Amino acid sequence: MYVDGEWTEAASSSSFEVRDPGDGCVIANVAAGEARDIEKAVEAARWAFRHGTWAGMPANDRAVYLHRLADLVDRDRAILAQLESLDVGKPLAQSTGGDIPNVSATLRYYADLSVHTRRREPIAVSGYEARSVRSPYGVCGFIFPWNFPLLLVGWGISPALAAGNCVVIKPAEDTPLTTLYFCKLAEEAGIPKGVINVVTGLGETAGAALAEHPGIRRLSFTGSPEIGRQVAESCGRNLVPVKLELGGKGAAVIFDDADVDAAARALAGAITLNTGQVCCTATRWVVAKKVMSRLVDVACEALSKVSIGHALDEGTSMGPVVSEKQRQRVLGYLERGEREGASVLLRGGPHRVEGHEGGYYVKPSLLTGAPENVCAREEIFGPVAYVMPFEDEAEAVELVNSSNYGLANSVWSGDLSRANRVAECLVAGNSWINAHNVFPHGVPYAGCNLSGMGGGVLGPETLLDYLRSQSIVRPF
Repeated sequence: MYVDGEWTEAASSSSFEVRDPGDGCVIANVAAGEARDIEKAVEAARWAFRHGTWAGMPANDRAVYLHRLADLVDRDRAILAQLESLDVGKPLAQSTGGDIPNVSATLRYYADLSVHTRRREPIAVSGYEARSVRSPYGVCGFIFPWNFPLLLVGWGISPALAAGNCVVIKPAEDTPLTTLYFCKLAEEAGIPKGVINVVTGLGETAGAALAEHPGIRRLSFTGSPEIGRQVAESCGRNLVPVKLELGGKGAAVIFDDADVDAAARALAGAITLNTGQVCCTATRWVVAKKVMSRLVDVACEALSKVSIGHALDEGTSMGPVVSEKQRQRVLGYLERGEREGASVLLRGGPHRVEGHEGGYYVKPSLLTGAPENVCAREEIFGPVAYVMPFEDEAEAVELVNSSNYGLANSVWSGDLSRANRVAECLVAGNSWINAHNVFPHGVPYAGCNLSGMGGGVLGPETLLDYLRSQSIVRPF
């Protein structure tokens, strides 16, 4: 673990195994931190915030450190990408060309934004001299999932650090390796000790201890709604504001005037990206009846050509899911869906990769049937989509909004007036038009309902989330 600028074992001296999901082999043994380790990390961050240089440093000086860190991420992109692919199972090209460059871009975005963000604003009130001042909170805790380990670290801690806070990170036990390597780079960049702390361990021990700790001043959790509720309850007891980035059951609405072939290929790519382990991806395809047959045919052809293999094998376009537990979850949903009456448009299920027989592979699946089916309602987190036809615009909107989730949807149409109208009617934090999974820096990304609360990421508002507001008033 990395605590107070030092590499340290867990207080209990215990560890856990990290496995390559591509073949099931152990690739590392990592320290298993618990409550004592969280306590040490929070105290280190608290001391660094109160007595160190980071919080009081001018924003442009902090930005220099963050840009230096971003440069080191770029320098070691190949190493980080290989670690990420081995840890998660995603194809190396995705880590190299997408995830890792996004981390450095996010660091730079918030470093620059912090320099241009006003910390003091006058307030116009009669009879008083008044102003609002924004200051960092202190110790911010982060609990991250396993699907995009380092990318989400970048999205999460960059605004907190740029604002002047110190952080304690609990990475997912399945995928801690790039977060630990990131600490090596932070050390090299000269980030003061105690500013970034990482405690590796299990969710029910280290994660729960971080959520329950009264010394943190803000917490961000990314994961399932079920665990999100527990985290929110823990934070609520300490009156600690919490940001929850939770799951989704994203929909894509395809009208009959869309470029159906292009939409089908794009959506096939969406559900196979990271083997479908993407909370905002399009897992419900709501398709105009007139073009449903054509869309399914093109999508099935594209999905049948997906090259499934080990993350580091040349030519792999979809790797395994992250663990055997996740594999069984996906397969279980497919079985339940069929039992509840779903029809199979493209049969997925277990898959064997020669030379990697111990890997956690599944083939893409397409199902169709009633909107009440479990595969249409619940988040599966695998390469599975559920197709539903609609007659008119109102029915399409109703089908999408029947979900309890609210993260991200897309609308596919050649009529931009209709596309914009429908996009605004869909209940979610994000609506995309003629595309899916779009994350430009500067555009807020967040969820509502079961998909989250407490603010989002990637936008300028996120920097302000990590600055508390204080009013200063003097009567004339």
